[in-house]
Formats: sequence, structure tokens, C-alpha cells
Amino acid sequence: MQNYGQQQYRQTEIITADRGRLVVLLYEGAINFLKKAGEGIQEGNIEAKCNNINRAQDIIQELSCSLKMDEGGEIAGNLRSLYFFMEKHLIKAKIEKDGAKKINEVISMLRSLCEAWVEISTKPEVKNIIPTNASTYQGLSQGINA
Repeated sequence: MQNYGQQQYRQTEIITADRGRLVVLLYEGAINFLKKAGEGIQEGNIEAKCNNINRAQDIIQELSCSLKMDEGGEIAGNLRSLYFFMEKHLIKAKIEKDGAKKINEVISMLRSLCEAWVEISTKPEVKNIIPTNASTYQGLSQGINA
């Protein structure tokens, strides 16, 4: 468990992040929870497996809900389909006795998306068009405290 100072640092990092960085933090959080779910599988701890998958699913749902379908066009539609696929895959991972293969497949997809967002969000021309507002951050710090 993180100590108070680490939690405060993480919360400050989230509150002060631009939207591109926030998306990266969400991907990283989901990946960390899925890694913990994998550890739960190895330890035979079904509760840890399911709880961590649930937390990753919460983040994926948040990412899906934050898509602006009217502005994002085909990319937003493709991302929504991918997030839906990930959610279904994680449901199957919870049901299966092991589920590690499905978890690792979702981690791989999340890593690819995260790497793309890291690259995209560092470009100055993109930073100017990614909106940032207070509602973007509401409740998200709870989802990525890994």
C-alpha cells in the first residue's frame, strides 16, 4: 500500500496533468492493475485477480466514456470497439480458472495504445488541441492509484 506522501504526489500529478498525460496515466494504471491480477493468478488468489481486473475495467470504461464520438470520427469508433473488446476479454479472464493469457493480451493492447499516446501527447502541435478542464479529472485519481 502506498503511504500518504506517495498518494498526495500521485494526486498532484493527476490534477496538474494535461489531458494527453492523463490518458497515459490511465493506461498505466490499467496495466498495473492487470499485472497485479496476473500475480493473483500465480498466487492462487482469486479475490486479488478479480478485484484488480475490476479496477482495470473501471479505467477502460472511463476511457471509453470519455471518447467524443461526434468529434473523434473513425478513430473514436475504433477505440470504442477496442475498449469493448478489452472489457469482454477481461470478463472471460475473470470467469476462467487461469485467465492469464487473456489478461496478457489486454496488457499488450493497452501498452500499444499507451506508447502511441506518449508519442502523440509530447508533440507541441497536439498539446495545443487537447482540451483540459476540471471535469476531466473528477474521480480519476481513485482509478489509477496502483
